[in-house]
Amino acid sequence: MLTEPANAYARRLNTWDAAMIVIGGVIGAGIFITPATVAQNTSSGTQVLILWAIGGLLTLAGVLCYAELGARRPQAGGIYVYLREAFGLLPAFLFGWTMALINYPGSVAAVVTKFAVYFCRALGLSRLYEMPVAVGAIVFIVSINLFGIRAGAWMQNIFTVLKVMAIALLVVAGMVLAHGQLGLVLVPDTTQPVSTWAFAGALLPVLFAYGGFHYLNDLAGEVRNPQRTLPRALGMGMMGVVVCYLLVNFAYLAGLGHAGLAASPAPAADLMQKLFGAHGATVIEIGIACSTFGYCSIAIAGGARVLQTMGADGVFFRATARVDPRTRAPQIALIVLGLWAIVLTVSGSFNQLLNYTTVGEWLGHVFGIGTLFWYRKHFIDQPAPYRVPFYPLLPLIFVITVFGVIVASAIHAPGDAGMSLLIIALGVPVYYGWQWWSRSRMA
Repeated sequence: MLTEPANAYARRLNTWDAAMIVIGGVIGAGIFITPATVAQNTSSGTQVLILWAIGGLLTLAGVLCYAELGARRPQAGGIYVYLREAFGLLPAFLFGWTMALINYPGSVAAVVTKFAVYFCRALGLSRLYEMPVAVGAIVFIVSINLFGIRAGAWMQNIFTVLKVMAIALLVVAGMVLAHGQLGLVLVPDTTQPVSTWAFAGALLPVLFAYGGFHYLNDLAGEVRNPQRTLPRALGMGMMGVVVCYLLVNFAYLAGLGHAGLAASPAPAADLMQKLFGAHGATVIEIGIACSTFGYCSIAIAGGARVLQTMGADGVFFRATARVDPRTRAPQIALIVLGLWAIVLTVSGSFNQLLNYTTVGEWLGHVFGIGTLFWYRKHFIDQPAPYRVPFYPLLPLIFVITVFGVIVASAIHAPGDAGMSLLIIALGVPVYYGWQWWSRSRMA
Protein backbone atom coordinates (compact mmCIF):
# COMPACT_ATOMS: atom_id res chain seq x y z
CA MET A 1 0.00 0.00 0.00
CA LEU A 2 1.54 3.33 -1.08
CA THR A 3 0.79 6.44 0.90
CA GLU A 4 1.95 8.93 -1.72
CA PRO A 5 1.34 9.27 -5.45
CA ALA A 6 3.91 7.48 -7.56
CA ASN A 7 5.35 10.82 -8.74
CA ALA A 8 5.42 12.53 -5.33
CA TYR A 9 9.15 12.00 -4.81
CA ALA A 10 11.87 12.05 -7.47
CA ARG A 11 14.52 9.32 -7.38
CA ARG A 12 17.65 11.49 -7.46
CA LEU A 13 20.03 9.76 -5.01
CA ASN A 14 22.75 7.51 -6.47
CA THR A 15 24.80 4.87 -4.64
CA TRP A 16 27.44 7.37 -3.51
CA ASP A 17 24.81 9.75 -2.13
CA ALA A 18 23.04 6.91 -0.35
CA ALA A 19 26.26 5.55 1.21
CA MET A 20 27.14 9.05 2.41
CA ILE A 21 23.70 9.27 4.06
CA VAL A 22 24.38 6.02 5.93
CA ILE A 23 27.82 7.19 7.11
CA GLY A 24 26.62 10.72 7.89
CA GLY A 25 23.51 9.46 9.69
CA VAL A 26 25.53 7.22 11.99
CA ILE A 27 28.61 9.35 12.68
CA GLY A 28 27.50 12.38 14.65
CA ALA A 29 28.87 13.49 18.01
CA GLY A 30 28.76 10.05 19.66
CA ILE A 31 32.11 8.67 18.56
CA PHE A 32 33.88 11.80 19.86
CA ILE A 33 32.35 11.53 23.34
CA THR A 34 30.74 8.10 23.98
CA PRO A 35 34.02 6.06 24.11
CA ALA A 36 34.75 7.63 27.51
CA THR A 37 31.42 6.33 28.87
CA VAL A 38 32.17 2.87 27.48
CA ALA A 39 35.64 2.89 29.07
CA GLN A 40 34.12 3.81 32.44
CA ASN A 41 32.09 0.59 32.33
CA THR A 42 34.97 -1.68 31.31
CA SER A 43 38.29 -2.69 32.88
CA SER A 44 40.55 -2.94 29.82
CA GLY A 45 41.13 -1.72 26.29
CA THR A 46 40.33 -5.24 25.12
CA GLN A 47 36.84 -5.00 26.58
CA VAL A 48 36.34 -1.58 24.99
CA LEU A 49 37.26 -2.88 21.54
CA ILE A 50 35.16 -6.02 22.03
CA LEU A 51 32.09 -3.92 22.84
CA TRP A 52 32.59 -1.72 19.76
CA ALA A 53 33.14 -4.82 17.60
CA ILE A 54 30.00 -6.50 18.99
CA GLY A 55 28.00 -3.33 18.42
CA GLY A 56 29.34 -3.08 14.87
CA LEU A 57 28.57 -6.70 14.00
CA LEU A 58 25.14 -6.45 15.56
CA THR A 59 24.39 -3.25 13.64
CA LEU A 60 25.65 -4.83 10.43
CA ALA A 61 23.17 -7.67 10.97
CA GLY A 62 20.42 -5.09 11.38
CA VAL A 63 21.58 -3.19 8.31
CA LEU A 64 21.39 -6.32 6.15
CA CYS A 65 17.82 -6.83 7.35
CA TYR A 66 16.98 -3.20 6.55
CA ALA A 67 18.49 -3.72 3.11
CA GLU A 68 15.90 -6.41 2.37
CA LEU A 69 13.07 -4.36 3.87
CA GLY A 70 14.09 -1.30 1.85
CA ALA A 71 14.36 -3.31 -1.34
CA ARG A 72 10.91 -4.82 -0.72
CA ARG A 73 9.27 -1.47 0.10
CA PRO A 74 11.36 1.37 -1.41
CA GLN A 75 9.07 4.12 -0.12
CA ALA A 76 9.46 7.18 2.06
CA GLY A 77 8.84 6.47 5.74
CA GLY A 78 11.08 3.48 6.45
CA ILE A 79 10.19 1.61 9.65
CA TYR A 80 6.83 3.38 9.86
CA VAL A 81 5.81 1.84 6.51
CA TYR A 82 6.95 -1.67 7.48
CA LEU A 83 5.13 -1.57 10.82
CA ARG A 84 1.96 -0.22 9.22
CA GLU A 85 1.82 -2.95 6.62
CA ALA A 86 2.76 -5.82 8.93
CA PHE A 87 1.06 -4.89 12.21
CA GLY A 88 -1.41 -2.09 11.41
CA LEU A 89 -1.69 1.66 11.72
CA LEU A 90 -1.64 1.89 15.54
CA PRO A 91 1.80 0.25 16.03
CA ALA A 92 3.12 2.35 13.14
CA PHE A 93 1.73 5.50 14.76
CA LEU A 94 3.33 4.61 18.10
CA PHE A 95 6.70 4.41 16.34
CA GLY A 96 6.09 7.67 14.49
CA TRP A 97 4.83 9.34 17.68
CA THR A 98 7.96 8.31 19.57
CA MET A 99 10.51 8.88 16.82
CA ALA A 100 9.32 11.56 14.40
CA LEU A 101 7.80 13.78 17.10
CA ILE A 102 10.24 13.21 19.96
CA ASN A 103 13.44 11.32 19.12
CA TYR A 104 14.25 12.85 15.71
CA PRO A 105 13.74 16.50 16.70
CA GLY A 106 15.21 15.76 20.14
CA SER A 107 18.31 14.31 18.49
CA VAL A 108 18.56 17.34 16.24
CA ALA A 109 18.23 19.68 19.24
CA ALA A 110 20.88 17.79 21.22
CA VAL A 111 23.36 17.48 18.37
CA VAL A 112 22.88 21.00 17.01
CA THR A 113 23.57 22.29 20.53
CA LYS A 114 26.87 20.39 20.50
CA PHE A 115 27.54 21.82 17.04
CA ALA A 116 27.05 25.34 18.36
CA VAL A 117 29.36 24.71 21.32
CA TYR A 118 32.20 23.38 19.14
CA PHE A 119 31.60 25.96 16.41
CA CYS A 120 31.79 28.87 18.86
CA ARG A 121 34.75 27.37 20.69
CA ALA A 122 36.67 26.86 17.45
CA LEU A 123 36.05 30.47 16.39
CA GLY A 124 36.68 31.90 19.85
CA LEU A 125 33.12 33.20 20.20
CA SER A 126 31.41 33.85 23.51
CA ARG A 127 28.92 31.30 24.84
CA LEU A 128 26.24 33.94 24.31
CA TYR A 129 26.40 33.08 20.60
CA GLU A 130 25.72 29.35 21.08
CA MET A 131 21.92 29.52 21.06
CA PRO A 132 21.68 31.84 18.00
CA VAL A 133 24.18 29.62 16.15
CA ALA A 134 22.18 26.46 17.00
CA VAL A 135 18.89 27.99 15.86
CA GLY A 136 20.54 29.45 12.76
CA ALA A 137 21.96 26.03 11.85
CA ILE A 138 18.49 24.41 11.96
CA VAL A 139 17.02 27.23 9.86
CA PHE A 140 19.85 26.88 7.33
CA ILE A 141 19.49 23.08 7.08
CA VAL A 142 15.71 23.26 6.62
CA SER A 143 16.11 26.03 4.02
CA ILE A 144 18.54 23.95 1.93
CA ASN A 145 16.32 20.87 2.12
CA LEU A 146 13.32 22.88 0.94
CA PHE A 147 14.99 22.94 -2.48
CA GLY A 148 14.83 19.15 -2.71
CA ILE A 149 16.85 16.04 -1.94
CA ARG A 150 19.56 16.88 -4.48
CA ALA A 151 20.50 20.12 -2.71
CA GLY A 152 20.44 18.34 0.65
CA ALA A 153 22.61 15.51 -0.72
CA TRP A 154 25.29 17.91 -1.97
CA MET A 155 25.53 19.52 1.45
CA GLN A 156 25.50 16.15 3.16
CA ASN A 157 28.28 14.69 0.98
CA ILE A 158 30.59 17.60 1.79
CA PHE A 159 30.11 17.33 5.53
CA THR A 160 30.40 13.53 5.53
CA VAL A 161 33.78 13.71 3.80
CA LEU A 162 34.91 16.33 6.34
CA LYS A 163 33.86 14.18 9.31
CA VAL A 164 35.71 11.14 7.92
CA MET A 165 38.81 13.32 7.51
CA ALA A 166 38.49 14.34 11.18
CA ILE A 167 38.36 10.67 12.22
CA ALA A 168 41.41 9.88 10.06
CA LEU A 169 43.30 12.69 11.81
CA LEU A 170 42.41 11.22 15.22
CA VAL A 171 43.64 7.78 14.16
CA VAL A 172 46.98 9.21 12.99
CA ALA A 173 47.35 11.18 16.24
CA GLY A 174 46.72 8.08 18.35
CA MET A 175 49.24 6.01 16.42
CA VAL A 176 51.91 8.71 16.78
CA LEU A 177 51.32 9.10 20.51
CA ALA A 178 51.62 5.33 21.04
CA HIS A 179 55.34 5.48 20.07
CA GLY A 180 55.26 1.90 18.83
CA GLN A 181 53.86 0.52 22.11
CA LEU A 182 50.46 -0.46 20.73
CA GLY A 183 50.37 -3.59 22.89
CA LEU A 184 49.68 -1.41 25.94
CA VAL A 185 46.24 -0.70 24.47
CA LEU A 186 45.06 -4.13 25.61
CA VAL A 187 46.57 -4.09 29.13
CA PRO A 188 43.87 -4.53 31.85
CA ASP A 189 43.12 -1.60 34.15
CA THR A 190 43.17 -3.19 37.62
CA THR A 191 42.02 0.07 39.23
CA GLN A 192 38.59 -0.13 37.62
CA PRO A 193 36.67 -3.38 38.23
CA VAL A 194 33.18 -3.43 36.73
CA SER A 195 30.07 -5.51 37.21
CA THR A 196 28.61 -7.79 34.57
CA TRP A 197 25.47 -5.65 34.35
CA ALA A 198 27.53 -2.49 33.87
CA PHE A 199 29.53 -4.17 31.10
CA ALA A 200 26.35 -5.35 29.37
CA GLY A 201 24.73 -1.95 29.88
CA ALA A 202 27.75 -0.32 28.21
CA LEU A 203 26.60 -1.86 24.96
CA LEU A 204 23.62 0.53 24.88
CA PRO A 205 25.73 3.71 24.41
CA VAL A 206 27.72 1.78 21.80
CA LEU A 207 24.50 0.95 19.96
CA PHE A 208 23.41 4.57 20.35
CA ALA A 209 26.63 5.66 18.62
CA TYR A 210 25.90 3.14 15.85
CA GLY A 211 22.30 4.34 15.52
CA GLY A 212 21.08 6.33 12.54
CA PHE A 213 21.60 3.69 9.84
CA HIS A 214 17.85 3.63 9.26
CA TYR A 215 17.69 7.18 7.89
CA LEU A 216 18.40 5.94 4.37
CA ASN A 217 15.26 3.77 4.55
CA ASP A 218 13.28 6.90 5.47
CA LEU A 219 14.51 8.40 2.19
CA ALA A 220 14.07 5.22 0.11
CA GLY A 221 11.44 6.90 -2.06
CA GLU A 222 14.18 9.12 -3.50
CA VAL A 223 16.85 6.50 -4.24
CA ARG A 224 17.54 5.53 -7.85
CA ASN A 225 17.17 1.84 -8.68
CA PRO A 226 16.42 1.19 -4.97
CA GLN A 227 16.32 -2.62 -5.15
CA ARG A 228 19.99 -2.56 -6.13
CA THR A 229 21.21 0.70 -4.58
CA LEU A 230 19.79 0.35 -1.05
CA PRO A 231 21.53 -2.96 -0.17
CA ARG A 232 24.82 -1.75 -1.65
CA ALA A 233 24.75 1.64 0.05
CA LEU A 234 23.68 0.24 3.43
CA GLY A 235 26.38 -2.44 3.36
CA MET A 236 29.17 -0.17 2.12
CA GLY A 237 28.26 2.70 4.40
CA MET A 238 27.94 0.61 7.56
CA MET A 239 31.18 -1.29 6.91
CA GLY A 240 32.92 2.06 6.60
CA VAL A 241 31.43 3.20 9.92
CA VAL A 242 32.50 0.03 11.77
CA VAL A 243 36.08 0.38 10.49
CA CYS A 244 36.16 4.07 11.50
CA TYR A 245 34.80 3.34 14.98
CA LEU A 246 37.23 0.51 15.72
CA LEU A 247 40.22 2.51 14.48
CA VAL A 248 39.32 5.67 16.41
CA ASN A 249 38.76 3.72 19.65
CA PHE A 250 42.10 2.02 19.17
CA ALA A 251 43.60 5.49 18.67
CA TYR A 252 42.00 6.80 21.88
CA LEU A 253 43.39 3.86 23.84
CA ALA A 254 46.80 4.20 22.20
CA GLY A 255 47.07 7.91 22.91
CA LEU A 256 45.32 8.23 26.28
CA GLY A 257 45.35 4.72 27.73
CA HIS A 258 42.28 3.04 29.20
CA ALA A 259 42.34 5.06 32.43
CA GLY A 260 42.89 8.30 30.51
CA LEU A 261 40.02 7.53 28.16
CA ALA A 262 37.68 6.73 31.07
CA ALA A 263 38.59 10.00 32.79
CA SER A 264 38.30 12.20 29.70
CA PRO A 265 35.11 14.24 29.15
CA ALA A 266 36.27 15.02 25.59
CA PRO A 267 38.67 12.29 24.39
CA ALA A 268 38.95 13.58 20.83
CA ALA A 269 40.02 17.06 21.95
CA ASP A 270 42.32 15.63 24.64
CA LEU A 271 44.01 13.35 22.13
CA MET A 272 44.66 16.14 19.64
CA GLN A 273 45.74 18.59 22.33
CA LYS A 274 48.23 16.06 23.69
CA LEU A 275 49.95 15.88 20.31
CA PHE A 276 49.44 19.31 18.76
CA GLY A 277 48.58 21.56 21.70
CA ALA A 278 45.75 24.10 21.65
CA HIS A 279 45.78 24.28 17.83
CA GLY A 280 45.13 20.53 17.64
CA ALA A 281 42.11 20.85 19.90
CA THR A 282 40.77 23.66 17.70
CA VAL A 283 41.18 21.57 14.55
CA ILE A 284 39.24 18.63 15.98
CA GLU A 285 36.56 20.99 17.31
CA ILE A 286 36.02 22.13 13.72
CA GLY A 287 35.84 18.48 12.67
CA ILE A 288 33.26 17.69 15.35
CA ALA A 289 31.24 20.76 14.31
CA CYS A 290 31.19 19.45 10.71
CA SER A 291 30.21 15.97 11.91
CA THR A 292 27.33 17.18 14.08
CA PHE A 293 26.05 19.58 11.43
CA GLY A 294 25.96 16.80 8.83
CA TYR A 295 24.04 14.51 11.18
CA CYS A 296 21.40 17.17 11.81
CA SER A 297 20.86 17.55 8.07
CA ILE A 298 20.10 13.84 7.65
CA ALA A 299 17.90 13.61 10.76
CA ILE A 300 15.77 16.54 9.60
CA ALA A 301 15.46 15.16 6.06
CA GLY A 302 14.59 11.63 7.24
CA GLY A 303 12.22 12.72 10.01
CA ALA A 304 10.31 14.97 7.62
CA ARG A 305 9.63 11.99 5.32
CA VAL A 306 8.15 10.07 8.25
CA LEU A 307 5.93 13.03 9.16
CA GLN A 308 4.86 13.37 5.52
CA THR A 309 3.88 9.69 5.41
CA MET A 310 1.97 9.99 8.68
CA GLY A 311 0.15 13.02 7.29
CA ALA A 312 -0.77 11.07 4.16
CA ASP A 313 -2.16 8.31 6.39
CA GLY A 314 -4.32 10.82 8.27
CA VAL A 315 -2.62 10.31 11.65
CA PHE A 316 -0.91 13.70 11.54
CA PHE A 317 -1.79 17.09 10.10
CA ARG A 318 -2.92 16.61 6.49
CA ALA A 319 -0.92 19.64 5.39
CA THR A 320 2.32 17.79 6.12
CA ALA A 321 1.40 15.18 3.49
CA ARG A 322 1.99 17.66 0.68
CA VAL A 323 5.08 17.16 -1.48
CA ASP A 324 6.01 20.24 -3.51
CA PRO A 325 5.52 19.40 -7.22
CA ARG A 326 8.55 21.45 -8.28
CA THR A 327 11.22 20.57 -5.70
CA ARG A 328 9.69 17.19 -4.77
CA ALA A 329 10.38 18.00 -1.12
CA PRO A 330 7.91 17.65 1.80
CA GLN A 331 8.28 21.33 2.56
CA ILE A 332 5.60 21.69 5.23
CA ALA A 333 6.82 18.59 7.07
CA LEU A 334 10.36 19.98 6.95
CA ILE A 335 9.23 23.30 8.39
CA VAL A 336 7.14 21.64 11.13
CA LEU A 337 10.01 19.37 12.19
CA GLY A 338 12.48 22.27 12.07
CA LEU A 339 10.29 24.53 14.19
CA TRP A 340 9.71 21.79 16.77
CA ALA A 341 13.46 21.09 16.91
CA ILE A 342 14.04 24.82 17.51
CA VAL A 343 11.50 24.80 20.36
CA LEU A 344 13.30 21.86 21.98
CA THR A 345 16.67 23.53 21.43
CA VAL A 346 15.62 26.81 23.02
CA SER A 347 13.81 25.11 25.91
CA GLY A 348 16.76 22.85 26.67
CA SER A 349 14.42 19.90 27.32
CA PHE A 350 16.01 17.60 24.74
CA ASN A 351 18.54 15.75 26.93
CA GLN A 352 15.93 14.08 29.09
CA LEU A 353 13.73 13.39 26.07
CA LEU A 354 16.60 11.57 24.38
CA ASN A 355 17.28 9.50 27.49
CA TYR A 356 13.60 8.61 27.61
CA THR A 357 13.33 7.63 23.92
CA THR A 358 16.58 5.70 23.37
CA VAL A 359 14.93 2.48 24.56
CA GLY A 360 11.92 3.26 22.38
CA GLU A 361 14.18 3.79 19.36
CA TRP A 362 15.81 0.38 19.70
CA LEU A 363 12.48 -1.27 20.45
CA GLY A 364 11.39 0.25 17.13
CA HIS A 365 14.35 -1.47 15.46
CA VAL A 366 13.42 -4.78 17.12
CA PHE A 367 9.85 -4.65 15.81
CA GLY A 368 10.93 -3.10 12.52
CA ILE A 369 13.23 -6.00 11.76
CA GLY A 370 10.59 -8.32 13.16
CA THR A 371 8.42 -7.33 10.17
CA LEU A 372 10.90 -9.21 7.99
CA PHE A 373 9.42 -12.49 9.29
CA TRP A 374 5.96 -11.22 8.33
CA TYR A 375 7.08 -10.31 4.81
CA ARG A 376 8.77 -13.67 4.31
CA LYS A 377 5.63 -15.49 5.44
CA HIS A 378 3.03 -13.46 3.53
CA PHE A 379 5.03 -12.85 0.34
CA ILE A 380 6.76 -16.20 0.08
CA ASP A 381 6.28 -16.35 -3.68
CA GLN A 382 7.06 -12.70 -4.34
CA PRO A 383 10.43 -12.18 -6.06
CA ALA A 384 12.79 -10.34 -3.70
CA PRO A 385 15.60 -8.36 -5.35
CA TYR A 386 17.70 -8.78 -2.21
CA ARG A 387 17.44 -11.30 0.62
CA VAL A 388 19.30 -11.06 3.91
CA PRO A 389 21.90 -13.88 4.13
CA PHE A 390 21.65 -16.60 6.77
CA TYR A 391 17.93 -15.98 7.29
CA PRO A 392 16.42 -16.41 9.86
CA LEU A 393 19.64 -16.47 11.90
CA LEU A 394 20.76 -12.84 11.39
CA PRO A 395 17.41 -11.18 12.16
CA LEU A 396 16.96 -13.49 15.17
CA ILE A 397 20.43 -12.60 16.50
CA PHE A 398 19.67 -8.90 16.11
CA VAL A 399 16.23 -9.06 17.71
CA ILE A 400 17.25 -11.25 20.65
CA THR A 401 20.53 -9.45 21.38
CA VAL A 402 19.09 -5.94 21.15
CA PHE A 403 16.15 -6.94 23.31
CA GLY A 404 18.60 -8.37 25.87
CA VAL A 405 20.58 -5.11 25.86
CA ILE A 406 17.35 -3.17 26.39
CA VAL A 407 16.51 -5.35 29.40
CA ALA A 408 20.03 -4.91 30.80
CA SER A 409 19.86 -1.14 30.39
CA ALA A 410 16.38 -1.10 31.98
CA ILE A 411 17.81 -2.87 35.04
CA HIS A 412 20.74 -0.44 35.09
CA ALA A 413 18.56 2.70 34.57
CA PRO A 414 14.92 1.73 35.26
CA GLY A 415 13.69 5.32 35.37
CA ASP A 416 14.67 6.16 31.79
CA ALA A 417 13.35 2.84 30.46
CA GLY A 418 10.07 3.27 32.33
CA MET A 419 9.59 6.78 30.94
CA SER A 420 10.33 5.50 27.45
CA LEU A 421 7.57 2.91 27.75
CA LEU A 422 5.24 5.52 29.22
CA ILE A 423 5.82 7.87 26.26
CA ILE A 424 5.03 5.02 23.87
CA ALA A 425 1.89 4.14 25.84
CA LEU A 426 0.72 7.78 25.82
CA GLY A 427 0.62 7.50 22.04
CA VAL A 428 -2.41 5.17 22.29
CA PRO A 429 -4.90 7.79 23.57
CA VAL A 430 -3.33 10.36 21.25
CA TYR A 431 -3.93 8.04 18.29
CA TYR A 432 -7.58 7.39 19.13
CA GLY A 433 -8.13 11.05 20.03
CA TRP A 434 -6.71 12.07 16.66
CA GLN A 435 -8.94 9.57 14.88
CA TRP A 436 -12.00 10.93 16.68
CA TRP A 437 -11.02 14.55 15.91
CA SER A 438 -10.44 13.71 12.23
CA ARG A 439 -13.83 12.00 11.93
CA SER A 440 -15.61 14.87 13.68
CA ARG A 441 -14.08 17.38 11.27
CA MET A 442 -15.27 15.37 8.28
CA ALA A 443 -18.80 14.94 9.66
